[in-house]
Amino acid sequence: MAPGLLDLVHLTTWAVCAVIKLPQLVAVLRAGSAWGLSVSSLLLELTGLLVFLRYHIYYGYPLETYLEFPVVIAQDVILLSCIMHFSGKVRRACFYALVYWVGWYMITLQKWIIDLAMNLCTLVSAASRLVQLQHLWETKDARQASALTWGMSVYASAARIITTLMTTNDNAVLIRFIVMLILNIWVTATILHYRKIKKTD
Repeated sequence: MAPGLLDLVHLTTWAVCAVIKLPQLVAVLRAGSAWGLSVSSLLLELTGLLVFLRYHIYYGYPLETYLEFPVVIAQDVILLSCIMHFSGKVRRACFYALVYWVGWYMITLQKWIIDLAMNLCTLVSAASRLVQLQHLWETKDARQASALTWGMSVYASAARIITTLMTTNDNAVLIRFIVMLILNIWVTATILHYRKIKKTD
């Protein structure tokens, strides 16, 4: 892939990720409710993103291969705060913040810990999607779930497969993005399915 094309893929991924959670956040704020969204799913996603970011920093990978993750993490924290507010679980946020802060430092105490955490990160990130799918299946309601947010996640995963192959060629990272691509497509399709059902009712 030509360097110019690789730069374009990086740039479009950053642009998509800069606003990736905004449609979801707008839907939650407009509804004044977090119905149809899973706090557990968001916590698992946040865990996976933090481990993934820490892994890239630890191994000194090029900034352009993970630049979007701090922005997505910040958006997840804001979204999680809104969901916890609407769910009446604001006090738990401080506990979660402490756990994440301690974990951020603990996973780099030894090389084997960060490597293990990265491998588990794929499972945790996959679990976040599966928990969201289960929540959608149980509620059969996708009103507050943003198909646009999940569609942008599909693009970001696909783009990062390309950039990983062209830059770091790290198999653990590549496997994570392939798994995320498949599950992001599944969540998007499920949201669209339940929206179609609601429209026909």
